Amino acid sequence: MAASILSRLTACSMLVVASAMPAPAQDRGTLDPKPLPPLAHPDAPSTPAKELFGRRAQPAPMAARAIGFYAKGCLAGARALPINGATWQVMRLSRNRNWGHPALIGLLEHLSVKAAKVGWPGLLVGDISQPRGGPMLTGHASHQVGLDADVWLTPMPNRELTRAEREHMSATDVVASHKRDVDPSVWTPAHLAVIKAAATEPQVERVFVNAAIKKAICREATGDRRWLEKVRPMWGHNYHFHVRISCPPGETSCKPQDPTPEGDGCGAALDWWFSDAVLHPKPPKTPPKPRPPLTMADLPPACRDVLLAP
Repeated sequence: MAASILSRLTACSMLVVASAMPAPAQDRGTLDPKPLPPLAHPDAPSTPAKELFGRRAQPAPMAARAIGFYAKGCLAGARALPINGATWQVMRLSRNRNWGHPALIGLLEHLSVKAAKVGWPGLLVGDISQPRGGPMLTGHASHQVGLDADVWLTPMPNRELTRAEREHMSATDVVASHKRDVDPSVWTPAHLAVIKAAATEPQVERVFVNAAIKKAICREATGDRRWLEKVRPMWGHNYHFHVRISCPPGETSCKPQDPTPEGDGCGAALDWWFSDAVLHPKPPKTPPKPRPPLTMADLPPACRDVLLAP
């Protein structure tokens, strides 16, 4: 290799991170981010890909392309969502995760305007992707190809948030403490409206929410309910909803997700999520072995070009 991964990585700015722990929406960021230290063996085949992509602070100057699958891939030609818009604000700036495929960034800008028209004053946008996608140092398994974005279940205030607020304030938990339904003191018709606004966009492939939120949506949605099939229950997601768009047209390097199951996913389809085994799981007698982290060999070959681009 003409230049080692180490030399390529140290030639650019280092990405800063707030914490080495998982970073869901409610976890605090930092006002004093520190650069990541250089890797001792960046060219070793066993080096986790997240350590390499997590140190790339700028996008690859290439044509926009989602490469691989949502949970095993990378992103070329990423575009940043500006941290402020008339109908959106980006949260947790210290993570540097407001990058996405231009198709997703355009969708978020459009969705923010659409949501404002249905009663949601603006989007607080959480993690989208890293500048070059790929596995993240903390938090997500997906968000690797720039086609996933987290939107807080907290409406945007009618002022610009301070940097401290963006790093420290928590997103809103709309699920009741018993986990079987939404909290009626928090959940509003506007929550339903903003999720519907996302799910009715043709580009949107999935909207992931907590099962209790799905239950509430099933109960409250009226009229044409076809959009409900896109709203799928997922662990967590009680502080935010997760928007996933389809592979952009013509991008054969992007691996699509399987079609949604038939039906609206309501009723008996939700029963399993509210079983005692799911809501109150017992610790396993033998803790499962952690999965080994993805390495560059696990990702599509084109991701090496993305990683090493100037």
